[in-house]
Amino acid sequence: MKMKTLDKTIPSENKKTPDILNCAPISDTQIAYVKKIKRGRILIRIYQLLIFISFLTVWEYTAKQGIINDFIFCYPSKLSATMISMLKDGSLLYHIGITLYETLTSFAIVIIGSLIIATLFWWNETLSKVLEPYLVILNSLPKSALAPVLIVWLGSNKTTIIVCACSVAIFGSILNIYTGFINVDIDKLKLIETLKGNRFQCLRLVVFPSNVPNIISIMKVNIGLCLVGVVIGEFLAAREGLGYLIIYGSQTFKMSNVLLSILILCVIAMLLYMVLQHIEKKLAEYF
Repeated sequence: MKMKTLDKTIPSENKKTPDILNCAPISDTQIAYVKKIKRGRILIRIYQLLIFISFLTVWEYTAKQGIINDFIFCYPSKLSATMISMLKDGSLLYHIGITLYETLTSFAIVIIGSLIIATLFWWNETLSKVLEPYLVILNSLPKSALAPVLIVWLGSNKTTIIVCACSVAIFGSILNIYTGFINVDIDKLKLIETLKGNRFQCLRLVVFPSNVPNIISIMKVNIGLCLVGVVIGEFLAAREGLGYLIIYGSQTFKMSNVLLSILILCVIAMLLYMVLQHIEKKLAEYF
């Protein structure tokens, strides 16, 4: 009976013990450190919010007191009234949707096109040596100078705006992705070749996984460049979109429309960047 009691109370070596028993206890120092980090993040958010509120308060006060010209700079309450008015008639959401569509379309074209062309350059070294100087020249060319030419070639439409946005980002994107491809660890490539692996396997198993952080970083830059390219195109070849609102507002002296559109562009750029940042954190778990 005693032996049976011992068998029930003492686990054998083959039985699995709960994971919680295998975990090292968290010390008070570690807990305090984690709380300190959380407090630091909360304080940063509070400081950022206070700076933003203070800016709006000073802006409102100085405009209403005549310290700054309220016609040129407007003030937050006037911008809020303009936004509410444009939301009621649906024009604001319409223009935002047009700009977002053109930005995301050009961004997708830039990323997919850059990956395909950079892969071709990595696959064929002769092709990269022939075309790389031309890409450098096109990348250094002022893209705003291309916009009038594109209007003549393609007309005043959304296609012109998307092509204009793509021209701002794609050449630098190809060069940066290709540079990342050719700078992968050579020893890993030699290991795959030693194991009788082909070039496609080198690309799939080494080149692409090693460049995921680099590609995400390039995407975070390109989303802003595509937005800039879209706005430039809308300045010259659009009758809709936030860029058109800015130009039309400046021509008709509706400065509240101009400043409101600029602020919305800032918010859009920030939100798109945050989305890519979230994607980067998720991908970091796998690579």
